Amino acid sequence: MKIWFDIANSPHVNMFAAMIRDLEREHEVVITCRPLANTADLLDLHGFRYTVVGVHYGGRLSAKLFGVPVRAVQLRRHLAESRIDVAVSQSSFAAPVASRLLGVRCIYMNDNEHAMGNVPAFICADRIMVPEFLGMEKLKRQCANPAKVLRYPGVKEGIYLWELDARLPKDATGARRTRARKAVYIRPEPWTAQYYKGSRNFLDGLILGMKDRTDVTLLPRGGEQGTHYRDPRFAGVRVVDTALDIADIAPDCDLFIGAGGTMTREMAVLGIPTISVYQDELLDVDRYLLRTGAFVHNPGLGAREALDYLDSASIRPPDRELLAKGKAAYELVKATILGD
Repeated sequence: MKIWFDIANSPHVNMFAAMIRDLEREHEVVITCRPLANTADLLDLHGFRYTVVGVHYGGRLSAKLFGVPVRAVQLRRHLAESRIDVAVSQSSFAAPVASRLLGVRCIYMNDNEHAMGNVPAFICADRIMVPEFLGMEKLKRQCANPAKVLRYPGVKEGIYLWELDARLPKDATGARRTRARKAVYIRPEPWTAQYYKGSRNFLDGLILGMKDRTDVTLLPRGGEQGTHYRDPRFAGVRVVDTALDIADIAPDCDLFIGAGGTMTREMAVLGIPTISVYQDELLDVDRYLLRTGAFVHNPGLGAREALDYLDSASIRPPDRELLAKGKAAYELVKATILGD
């Protein structure tokens, strides 16, 4: 079988990496990606062969509406002679459209009920896979046929974190205690995401208030954000705008502050003290994790509050229930790909 993965954003590399390696043992895998954030860098880090198709059209809705059909045609042209059997993607709005043009069976995964690109993707996909906590009425409002919808257990982060957890150090507390200062990792807001309507650069004061008391690592979303946080006033902040794997972050992190979704959920599931400062309406999956106490949501977080939380918080064991659900979800996704 020839299986095509379209990787639309950097978090999806980690999401599909283990599954791609698993499938490559018996099947041929073709990978395409968008040049967005650290997507290509992470694919390189994992040693995957891939082709960049299309460009990223920025944050304007009008440009995105233009970009989805354009990239769909580009993907169709690129794959026209490839004899693909099945297409797989997470939040790649163009891939299901291209799949329909190619006459290829398509599995489309999504956990963001606010993304308007779901509409063409839901219409064109053969199978729509979503987390168990995502409400059906919200899916139907975006033209999802309930007969196409297959729910997987847990949250999408569990699909790959169960495998990553087995490779992480089981106890990094000793190394953490020997450090002079605690390590705080910060992921800024998604400037170019269509669904994001919150503020920009609202983390500046928080970072400035923490950088002299903690070791702050900033994980920007692309070059423009990286340039912003390399301003001299942020001297002392480590800015990493190249690929950095979860396996490198989690053992080193005492506190994660996230203005987005995926990385915030990843750290929370792994038991890292986590504060979400997301400025827009939370997703259903985030609401579920909040109810379980996996992380704290404080959009107006200040440096003093963050430092107090850091002093009182402690690393917890990973959420074993969500990791177990993640393994079950992994097997369900794989079986769906293979048509079992």
